[in-house]
Amino acid sequence: MPELDMKKRTINFSEAIREGLDQAMEKDARVILIGEGVPDPKAIFNTTAGLLDKYGKRRVFDMPLAENGMTGICIGAALGGMRPVMVHQRIDFAILAMDQLINNAAKWHYMFDGKATVPLVVRMIVGRGWGQGPQHSQSLQAMFAQIPGLKVIMPTTPRDAKGMLISAIEDENPVLFIEHRWLHPIKGTVPEDYYQIPLDQAEILHTGTDITIAAFSYMAYEALSAAKALASMGISVEVLNMRSVRPLDIDSVLDSVRKTGRLIVADTASRAGSIAGELISQVVENAFDALKACPVRIASPDHPAPTSQYMTEKYYPGPNTVADAVVKLIGADINPIDYANLLATLRSDRPHDVPNNKYSGPF
Repeated sequence: MPELDMKKRTINFSEAIREGLDQAMEKDARVILIGEGVPDPKAIFNTTAGLLDKYGKRRVFDMPLAENGMTGICIGAALGGMRPVMVHQRIDFAILAMDQLINNAAKWHYMFDGKATVPLVVRMIVGRGWGQGPQHSQSLQAMFAQIPGLKVIMPTTPRDAKGMLISAIEDENPVLFIEHRWLHPIKGTVPEDYYQIPLDQAEILHTGTDITIAAFSYMAYEALSAAKALASMGISVEVLNMRSVRPLDIDSVLDSVRKTGRLIVADTASRAGSIAGELISQVVENAFDALKACPVRIASPDHPAPTSQYMTEKYYPGPNTVADAVVKLIGADINPIDYANLLATLRSDRPHDVPNNKYSGPF
């Protein structure tokens, strides 16, 4: 994980989202919070805790299990001058609202020559955990990223979560805010004040000179773990936290690749049609002459996500997957025993299917 300055305040990803929501709602009475489970005592991984008590039922309320209708209501509210933050607890079920998101939310600004805006934020949760399986753990960000008019962001650190959420709320058009459930308990430094992080800027989590890893969401932490371990073997890895799927910060990736000459893209989604492939194609189009080796994608296999622990252990990439890809791509000459010990260290004491031991559902 990124190095922390312990002199600064640290909170976890969930708390950062909650604080961002609270400050945005306090600042602007047009911000409302709508979704399935918003007022539930579990508070969607504690991200909405206390907001109903503070702002009341007119601004914080639950909705029926009718994703398409709920999304349409929020689009109408946004067109009418409100700034809704809508929660689809899983991206899997946001598919039921595709017509509203693609044909309405994403199109109004263009169809009305910029005179209509849809300031809507849609929170969606992705990732494995608690045996979620094929219908509850998909990462479908690339599917939404194909739609002009939608911004699709995947904040990684707690600082990202708060600053990018506030930026999304203040954006004049729809933003899909995608959270990986393994991020919720992760702690990091977060300013207490109201601040924004641009929705189109990656950041360097770890500087390096041998190879670039452009990583999305939780895979940035997996890449960072691998980078720190490989540094002990003299391999210098640069890790980029991409933050956003659309728009892609291709310039930051190109700058890094022109320095290192090698690229790995680590994604949370399945391989075929992934944003990893899109990013690699843009690098090849714009910096082919800088590449010393063929770029590599790290992603999940192209079949539905399994449920059983035995199968999921082989399905989801981790830091050892990243380390293997780095060593192979740069052709590193390293002691096999030392490397085996390094991989064992990366695998040890890592929870496999429980993102947060303090949380007991609903998921």
